[in-house]
Amino acid sequence: MSRVVILGAGISGHTAAAFARRWLGRDDTVIVISPDESYNWIPSNIWVGVGLMGPGQVTFPLAPVYERHGIEFRQAWAREIHPEGDTDHPAAYVVIERVSGGTEKVPYDFLINATGPRLRFDRTEGLGPDGHSLSVCTVEHALQTSAALDEAVQRMRRGERQRFLVGVGHGTCTCEGAAFEYIVNLEFELRARKVRDKAEIVWITNEYELGDFGMGGMHLRRGGYVVPSNLFTESLFAERGIDWITRAHVSKVEEDRVCYETLDGVQREQEFDFAMLLPPFSGVGLRAYDRDGGDITGRLFLANDFMRVDADYGAKPYEQWAPGDWPRTYQSPAYPNIFAAGIAFAPPHAISLPHTSPNGTLIAPAPPRTGMPSAEIGKAVARSIVDMIRGAERPTRSASMAEMGAACVASAGAHLLTGTAASMTVYPIVPDFARYPQYGRDMNQTFGEIGLAGHWIKILLHHMFLYKARLRPGWALIPE
Repeated sequence: MSRVVILGAGISGHTAAAFARRWLGRDDTVIVISPDESYNWIPSNIWVGVGLMGPGQVTFPLAPVYERHGIEFRQAWAREIHPEGDTDHPAAYVVIERVSGGTEKVPYDFLINATGPRLRFDRTEGLGPDGHSLSVCTVEHALQTSAALDEAVQRMRRGERQRFLVGVGHGTCTCEGAAFEYIVNLEFELRARKVRDKAEIVWITNEYELGDFGMGGMHLRRGGYVVPSNLFTESLFAERGIDWITRAHVSKVEEDRVCYETLDGVQREQEFDFAMLLPPFSGVGLRAYDRDGGDITGRLFLANDFMRVDADYGAKPYEQWAPGDWPRTYQSPAYPNIFAAGIAFAPPHAISLPHTSPNGTLIAPAPPRTGMPSAEIGKAVARSIVDMIRGAERPTRSASMAEMGAACVASAGAHLLTGTAASMTVYPIVPDFARYPQYGRDMNQTFGEIGLAGHWIKILLHHMFLYKARLRPGWALIPE
């Protein structure tokens, strides 16, 4: 009889819990701990943010799903990890704080940290829904953004011009792809509402060039040609009349403007009427203690609060970064029964070439944290744990982002007949110039197209992945 405890019920944690429960015996226990009562298919929050979907189309309650499949659920925040137990409790456990009040010690045999990110709006003064900008990181944020868009449209219908600023709100942000989807959907929606002529739309990003997306850019095979992603993105923006600011670190958000530093060290401002800016991420801030109560947080986590796993965290120059630096099993080097999955693990370094301004400000995208790799990692970690429960001495599955491809369908406007989406595949996610000297990636597996068919695929994926997340009949046959 083993107890597998999973912290977090996002894409990675939910996937790990579902497969662990499917593969383990009836005498084994799977417990999910999350403060969220609902599952949120985050990729579709962009459609909530432009008013095309409501919360019920991107979320569902977790408790009934888990009860139906024999997974225990605690609606709570994880606060502490005690991997050695303590003097009164020899078994390893986590301390949780229930949403309803009170704390509890939850023992485990294996632990998966899939807590996801802490949204660090606090890193930039005035950033976020509690400041002067909007977000689509949660469904609640997306609803606020949709309401703000409705108000802006009303002003435009009265003849007022509006400037929309979309992108990232700090020099070290990730998830540029989500902001990219939002800005092209915003532009499409303004045309659909017949107010596009009253709108100026501006993209602001920490990317060195458009289309970097925290992946060092890429080359796409399209129409028989190899096209760099910066050209692909620039063309897309130019066709839609979207202006852009690159190599920017937003240092302050005021009521009607952002202050930002460029890579050459110049301080600039950009006015706006509507701003949707994503925050940087960190880990959630779990603490860890040894048997005697000593703080061992630094053994399990880096300074950014992401968990240490089987990666090479040694400091070395960009030229020495290698695909082999990236984790394969996501096992903690300190405690073999602890794993991290999804956004909770600490990347060994960026993928994009880092840049620093003359003022010492880092302006470089962090590695992307997207749904497909998160699900693949969650599934691999679950399989390793199940095999270790059954006698394996070490993890049996790997899911290195340096050996993993990813498919992305980025919505560029939602409509059954006139919508479009950019359909892209990339292999591997972390470029490997030793294996693929010219572009760092396999061009037979890295390509992109944009069109109506992509939109239909995007809609299909939305419904398919929510079906899978609800653990409906045949869910395990749907790929990650």
